[in-house]
Amino acid sequence: MIFSKRIAVFVLRLLALGASISATAIMITSRETVDVLNMKFEAKYTNSPTFVYFVLMNAIASGYSLILLFFPAKSKFGHFILVLDFIMVLLLDSSISACLAIGQVAKKGNSHAGWLPICGQVHKFCDHAAIALVAGFVASILYFIIVLYSLHNVMNLFTLKN
Repeated sequence: MIFSKRIAVFVLRLLALGASISATAIMITSRETVDVLNMKFEAKYTNSPTFVYFVLMNAIASGYSLILLFFPAKSKFGHFILVLDFIMVLLLDSSISACLAIGQVAKKGNSHAGWLPICGQVHKFCDHAAIALVAGFVASILYFIIVLYSLHNVMNLFTLKN
């Protein structure tokens, strides 16, 4: 039974690793150059600190997942890893939320602030950013499932001791 729990967490971590690496790679490669009124305009993730934050958080989550894949199963740091998993969920959620806000402005603009939508001009960039956000959201959901599963296992350990 304990072996099956370890396999489940390993598979979830592997899936989360794949999703966070995908989100990072897709966002880093999202770039498009267009001519607007005879002026070259280049859209890339480094133009927005929010997208840089998204890439950084997904890269950190990827590295964290990769390290934990090779971490010994029987470890004294189980509770600490649970806390770190929860922090990963929070960091990924914050980066996704920030990117969704910027993406909404890029797609629809903000007439009150005088910001025009840009996704009409840079379709490819906006599509890549949207796909990266979906992959990041999947990674965040997988981390949340890992946290719930780990909490369930920890609670079962407490009830067995009493």
